[in-house]
Amino acid sequence: MQVLETYKPFEIQELELTEWKQRPVKNNFFELVLVNEGDGTQCINYNHYPYGKGSIFLLPPLKCHSFDIKTSSKFVFLKFTDSIFKNTNRLAIDRNEWFKEASYILSNYNQMPGDIIRNDLDRQHLERLIAMILQESHNYGEESISFIVSLMMSILEILIRNIKKGSFNELPSSINDERITKMLTYINEHIDKPELIKIDNLASTFAMSPTYVSEFFRKQVNSPLREYIIKAKLKLVEIRLLNSNFTLTEIADDLGFTDVSHLSKTFKKYTGKSVRQFKLEGEYVLLKRSSCATKVEIQ
Repeated sequence: MQVLETYKPFEIQELELTEWKQRPVKNNFFELVLVNEGDGTQCINYNHYPYGKGSIFLLPPLKCHSFDIKTSSKFVFLKFTDSIFKNTNRLAIDRNEWFKEASYILSNYNQMPGDIIRNDLDRQHLERLIAMILQESHNYGEESISFIVSLMMSILEILIRNIKKGSFNELPSSINDERITKMLTYINEHIDKPELIKIDNLASTFAMSPTYVSEFFRKQVNSPLREYIIKAKLKLVEIRLLNSNFTLTEIADDLGFTDVSHLSKTFKKYTGKSVRQFKLEGEYVLLKRSSCATKVEIQ
């Protein structure tokens, strides 16, 4: 079992395992896993899904996950660490745009077990991108870091494309109106642009009357439109609190809250916790998992 390289603001590992050992937990935003060889079962939150060569999984933070290995398996782990959002001075990337893309993945991914990729072409794209990242990791330097980050941005785009195809499978199976899935995707893509998710704009975008938009949404989703938008924003608030050094003022401004007080009151109303309490509990969970983890042996 070998760890190829570890970098900031990302971590790349290639491991060959015959049995799963809990790895040390670091502050990763999320982790992409490619299976190059072997077979077995993946588990997230006590739900199981078989894996084999070519399987690609997404492991979100703060979730219980493991692999029950049937035959010797070769994994590639690509971690998107939180430091990419905190220390980007030497990287030529747009911090806000990167965070927005990555946050979309976590806020819309249903975090159930199973392969995240929906078609073979995207799977081939990801395999090539990951192979390029592994090759570049042997030539560490400023140029390699920037190039790897650009490859990771391409990976984010592919993940988002596939998540859009399967994000809303929690809707009732009786629903066959594709307008609602398009509307949900539109809302989640523009959740940080309040003017675009107002009823009048949604009515214009989806060819409905303004008076019908709210009624249509409630019937399809079993939730008021305003409440859905607020909860979608609060998902992003939670992600930013645990995975970035954005200030509360920045978060409130970016997501269209009137001010920090408005954000704090809304957060408390819907989660039952203060912003400070939520952040402390999230950090405690990470610390607890890290302290209980068994360090990976490198042979």
